[in-house]
Amino acid sequence: MKKTVLLVLIALNCAASQAQNYNLHTVFIYSFTRYVIWPEAYNAGEFEILVMGETPMFEALQKMAQMKKVGDRSIKVTKISNPTEIRKCNMLFVPAGRSSDLTDVVSRVDGQSILIITEEPGLGAKGSNINFIMKEGKLAFELNQSAVSRQNLKIANELSRLAILI
Repeated sequence: MKKTVLLVLIALNCAASQAQNYNLHTVFIYSFTRYVIWPEAYNAGEFEILVMGETPMFEALQKMAQMKKVGDRSIKVTKISNPTEIRKCNMLFVPAGRSSDLTDVVSRVDGQSILIITEEPGLGAKGSNINFIMKEGKLAFELNQSAVSRQNLKIANELSRLAILI
């Protein structure tokens, strides 16, 4: 019985740690909105973030969206189930559990100015624009400059200096 209680406590602690980690992810993502420049066609209406699949990041981004704006634009967070549902938006978050979909995501986003954000080691080199990683126990991010350029996005120097460039 004690072993079961201990396992439950460990699982809850890990879940709380993951939720806290996603709160930090949202701080980064909101900061990206100030240092990524989208083409004019992507600057009208709500600032939309698509989240693929089931992930605690969806709820974390929704909370952020209730409190923040991108300039004078409200933020809309929408959950999608698979790459076929990708449509015009500003950002697309692909959680680790959906990393195997990245090739399809990149091909569907091709030609659109959608910032693809992932969180699995190695995905920055595979076409993600920004990829969250843990470096020395801290959250960091990789920036794939060629992928960003292919999508007609521009990154401010301030953001590039903070990133691990690939």
